[in-house]
Amino acid sequence: MADSGGKTRVVTDSMLGLHMKDIDAWSPRVTVVLGQNPGAFTGPGTNTYLIGTGRRPLLLDTGQGVPAYLPLLEQAVSERNADGLQEIVLTHVHPDHVGGVPAIQQRFGPLPVAKKPWPGRDIGFDSTAIEDGAVVSTDGATLRAIFTPGHARDHLCFYLEEERALFTGDVVLGAGTTVIGDDGDLIDYLDSLRRLLTLDVAVIYPAHGPAIRNPREKIEQYIAHRLLREEQVVAGLRAGVTDAPALVKRMYTDVPEFLHTAAAMSVTSHLRKLEKEGRVTQADGAWHLS
Repeated sequence: MADSGGKTRVVTDSMLGLHMKDIDAWSPRVTVVLGQNPGAFTGPGTNTYLIGTGRRPLLLDTGQGVPAYLPLLEQAVSERNADGLQEIVLTHVHPDHVGGVPAIQQRFGPLPVAKKPWPGRDIGFDSTAIEDGAVVSTDGATLRAIFTPGHARDHLCFYLEEERALFTGDVVLGAGTTVIGDDGDLIDYLDSLRRLLTLDVAVIYPAHGPAIRNPREKIEQYIAHRLLREEQVVAGLRAGVTDAPALVKRMYTDVPEFLHTAAAMSVTSHLRKLEKEGRVTQADGAWHLS
């Protein structure tokens, strides 16, 4: 579907069937190592990144803790002529991003782990705090943290100043769209997308899928996609549909049924957004327009 300006309003590409190299140098200072955890939610797997040009690069995200990942990480470090890692930096603490921390620390030593705090969320390892605007640097790379809640309460993107590259974690993906679950917030997510539009970005390095060479267009498409889905939710409620599963069947006719669980999470995030805005109400499990 297109708006009056001819731009696509709905994201139609998909992670399904997408293949990527296990190790791939995306730039002189960025190497991606796949987390070996492919799936409906993760696509080819979680992208973890070695960042920098020196002997001890940063590692951004760690995958899910799949045993097959660690030999690939060791190989990638060796191919970069590095002799270890400086530290681990995390975009957020969902399991497919932090599960590899213990094994990596066992292999490479007691590396420091930096992340935005999430009070009350037990992650099973010690970490130091990164807040919005903080800078993490290593030889050849300067990363600036950008607080981007919505997909997760603690989500950070990282701007690589030397390349004008943006590591978007799960805020923007290389294909498809991200899921806003129970620990996310769609209002915050849209605000985060709009914040990313204010940055001078040449390329996006996402947590899942390939690099994005049209960053502004992709972010604008993500925003338009969410607003279209919101219109579809409202239209469904107006037609008398009152629950998320029924809305999914109405809205996602072209999506395989095994993905309807993820679709229901997205629909629920829209309903909660509309409820916060006073546009819908919920009673006894049924949703209605206000």
